[in-house]
Amino acid sequence: MNSFFCPGRTELAGNHTDHQRGRVMAAAIDLGITAEAAPNGTGLVQVYSQGFAPVEISLDRLWPDEKEAGTSAALVRGMAGVLSQRTALQGFVAHVESQLPPGRGLASSAAFSVLMGYIMTFFSQDGPAAPEVLARAAQKAENRWFGKSCGLMDQMACALGGAVYMDLQENKFIPIACDPEALGLTLCLTDTGGSHAGAEDAYGQIGQDMSQVARSFGQTFLSQVHPADFEAQWPFHQEERSWRRARHFFDECQRVSEMADALGLQDGERYMELMNQSGRSSETLLENIQAEGLGSELSQGLDASARLLDGRGAWRVHGGGFAGCVQALMPTEEFPRYQASMDFLFGKGACQPVHISPRGVGVKARETAPQPSER
Repeated sequence: MNSFFCPGRTELAGNHTDHQRGRVMAAAIDLGITAEAAPNGTGLVQVYSQGFAPVEISLDRLWPDEKEAGTSAALVRGMAGVLSQRTALQGFVAHVESQLPPGRGLASSAAFSVLMGYIMTFFSQDGPAAPEVLARAAQKAENRWFGKSCGLMDQMACALGGAVYMDLQENKFIPIACDPEALGLTLCLTDTGGSHAGAEDAYGQIGQDMSQVARSFGQTFLSQVHPADFEAQWPFHQEERSWRRARHFFDECQRVSEMADALGLQDGERYMELMNQSGRSSETLLENIQAEGLGSELSQGLDASARLLDGRGAWRVHGGGFAGCVQALMPTEEFPRYQASMDFLFGKGACQPVHISPRGVGVKARETAPQPSER
C-alpha cells in the first residue's frame, strides 16, 4: 500500500469572502488526514475511516444522489464524478485516519475531498493531478454532491500547503511567508464546544444577503462590484443587514491585502491590529457569532478572549461562525495564561496551539527506523 497525507487548514483572514470570489488568506497546518491505499482491481472505491460508516461507490454510477448529501460517500462520489471527466479512474481501497476533529473549523471535509482526489488520480493512467485541479474538483464535490455552498479557500489551502494569499476574482494564489513563532507569537484555536447543528440556514443566509447586494449592481458576486460604486450607495442602505454584510466584504478584502503586507514586513503588531479589526467586523457587520435557536458558546469565547488579551493580542471568530472556534494570536509568554483560562471555561484541551506546515496534499514519506550506530 501507498501512504498519503492531506493537511487541514486555518483561516488567517477573509471571513466569508471566498464564496463571493474575494480575497482570503489561509494556511495548512501540521494536523491532517492520512490514508493507506492500493488498487483493488475492481470498479469500486472502498473507503474505511475511523468513526464513520464504510463507503463503497461504483465508478459506473457517479451522478449526485440526494440521499447521500452531507455524507462522506457524497464527497467520494463527487470527486470521482469530477475527476473522471479528466482521466480514467480505477478502483482502490483506502484506510483513512484523521487528526482533524469535526467542528473545529480545520476544513476536515475539504482535506478529505482533496485527499481522495489525489489518491484517485495517483492510481489513474495520467498520474496525480495538480493541487489547483484537486482543489477546484473538491469545491464542486462539496457544492453539487455534498450540498454545501462553499468557496475555494479551504480546498486550495489544503491542496497547496504553506500559507497562501488568494484573490479568487483574479485567480491569483500567491505563497506567503507566515511564521508566528519567528515573530515571538503563538497562534491558537479554542473549541468552544458549541454545535453547528441547525446553523446551515444561518450560513446560507450570509451568501444570499451578499449576492442580493451584488445583483442590485447587476453582478453575480460582490467581487465584480467596483468598491467606489458600493461606497456611493452605502449611506442609503447602511441600516440593512444585507448591506452591512457587503460592507464587511469590501473592508475584509482590503484587510487581507494589508495583513499579507504586514506578514511580509514581519510586523506582528500591525498584523494583530488588523486581525482584531477583522474580528470586530465579523461580530458587528457580518453578524456570524450568534443566531436564533443556537448556543452562545462562541460569543462567550470571544468575550473571554477580549478580557484576557485586550492590549496584549488579537482574537476573532474562526471559520463560518455561529459555533465552533475562537482564533487568537498573542506574544508567546501570554499563551500559558490564556490557555489555562480558556481550558477552564471550555474543558481541558479546548485551547491548542496551531502550527503552520509547508506540506500540501501528497504521498506521505514513510518513517524509517533509526539505524544502529557503528561502534
